Amino acid sequence: MNLRELSERLNLSQTTVSRALNGYPEVSEQTRRRVTAAAKQYNYRPNVRAQTLATGRSMAIGHIIPFSKQNEMVNIVFADFIAGAGEVYAQHGYNMSLSLVRDEDEFSAYRGVAEKGAVDGIIVHSPARDDPRIDFLSELEIPFLVHGRASEVKTPYSWLDVNNTRAIETGTRHLLDLGHRRIGLINGEERMDFAQRRREGYLAAVRQAGVAPDADLMRSNEMSEPYGYTATHEMLDQTDPPTAFVASSIVSALGIRRALQERGLVMGQDISVLCFDDEISYLPNGQTVPVFTAIRSSVRAAGRRCAELLIDQIARPDQELRTELWDAELVIGPSTGPCPQKDA
Repeated sequence: MNLRELSERLNLSQTTVSRALNGYPEVSEQTRRRVTAAAKQYNYRPNVRAQTLATGRSMAIGHIIPFSKQNEMVNIVFADFIAGAGEVYAQHGYNMSLSLVRDEDEFSAYRGVAEKGAVDGIIVHSPARDDPRIDFLSELEIPFLVHGRASEVKTPYSWLDVNNTRAIETGTRHLLDLGHRRIGLINGEERMDFAQRRREGYLAAVRQAGVAPDADLMRSNEMSEPYGYTATHEMLDQTDPPTAFVASSIVSALGIRRALQERGLVMGQDISVLCFDDEISYLPNGQTVPVFTAIRSSVRAAGRRCAELLIDQIARPDQELRTELWDAELVIGPSTGPCPQKDA
């Protein structure tokens, strides 16, 4: 069934039906429910070209990635976020516009899609503490939403983030409660806001426990399995090695586990390991029983919610900017245990 046929069955104009399906505020809630129910009943799938003509929208959401961050395109965390967002785009008749551009062309790419009307909104990924993209996009007056936060930006903007500071503070405190005092932090790249917040959570927990932070126990890099592996070996080679690790990702935690296995160390007995688990679809933390003690928050769910918030912002541009801060859940697994007692 096409838009014209659905409109005729409802005795409504094509513009009204299209606007009802896309959340325009001038359509009454009664009409919206009636149109939505009919679309479901007749298995209507919107024609993107027809929607564009009827609404004046491109029916696309933009994701622009510079070359220097192109590893994000194959990052399983990013992929799961995109999968979640894509589910919502499809439900609302939106396409995803994913662009890879040269670093020096990033801002002109944002300007280009905004001025040409190529996308109706943009999702910003991996924000830095003082991210210039936010002020730039605000000046372009295009709807956008940030996955994460930029702590030093004063311009109001829409965002969704996990409480990274509290999450890692909670995880680190769990290890401290188990008696660990030499705790290694294998963090993400601290040029990004989330990694700085996770470092702050780690530092807050150890200081509260009366433990002096040790720079030799902290690492920052791209969250990959080889990085977790190398950082673990480096710290275990120290004169006073850690008895526990906090990893910013389950991916780097896999590298920690590999390094421990090579040394004949048992995770949860000889060395404790706790990680941040983005609940990645293709890399689950165990099945019924978790492999790692983890701070868990689904990045796929975050992708879905970011898409919902941005589409709502596009449909209702006069509403207040939306922000959401999610808490993560501590999940106990066999990878953590009491701090081993040193031989007398």
